[in-house]
Amino acid sequence: MKQLTEQQILDNWNKLIKLVEDTFEGERKEKLIKMYKHFEDRMVTAPASGKAAYHNAMVGGYVEHVLHVTDCAVQLKKLWESNGANINFTEEELIFAAMHHDLGKVGDLEQDYYIPQDSEWHRKNRGEIFKHNPNLQYMTVTDRAIFILNHFQITMSEWEYIGLRLTDGLYEDANKTYLMSYNPDWSLKSNIAYILHQADMMATHIEFDEWQRSDEEVSNKFKQAVTSKTKDKPQPSEKLSEKSADLFDELFGDK
Repeated sequence: MKQLTEQQILDNWNKLIKLVEDTFEGERKEKLIKMYKHFEDRMVTAPASGKAAYHNAMVGGYVEHVLHVTDCAVQLKKLWESNGANINFTEEELIFAAMHHDLGKVGDLEQDYYIPQDSEWHRKNRGEIFKHNPNLQYMTVTDRAIFILNHFQITMSEWEYIGLRLTDGLYEDANKTYLMSYNPDWSLKSNIAYILHQADMMATHIEFDEWQRSDEEVSNKFKQAVTSKTKDKPQPSEKLSEKSADLFDELFGDK
């Protein structure tokens, strides 16, 4: 499974803070820095999801995902624009919405949204690396993001709100009234939400591909290593890590 090194986690955090400093100005930048400082210890290590087969379910996965979505959003905006799309929002608005669409995944002001899964059965059978913190008041990720921004008195433009609100597309039921209206007067007046949704989907699928390649590489290297030592059915070494032992059982255990 893909993991980030401590240096990669630190580098990603520094990129995120630099993005804030380079994109925003004045009082709003100061409030954003204050918010990120408040969440730094938890946000820097937060995962982007709970299950291994989802996207970036690893320490530091949240920040990396935010950076991916932001990069994809900026690239897609240029693609839409070059093909004749109406772009009636600024790049600052696009970046703001991309950076904060998943902000609710850091949890509330004191507690994490995701905590390590302590059930071995759920880890092995459902691939749950993390689980939702049962002590948190339930909110959707989007609602919690807006709540947090409001708590730190960080203002949003209308396009930033629409973009952030709809980044999850129809994966969030509450978005149907925005995206499935049959009244032309109620249709979206900006393409920002469509671009952000595509950027999120793009980043998520690429992160899944990276996870899949990582697991395949580990599996192939391990299988080659153990089969090269003997033609008989190999036996796991007592020195194998727990992860390697699980992988051994999966590859060579009795079917």
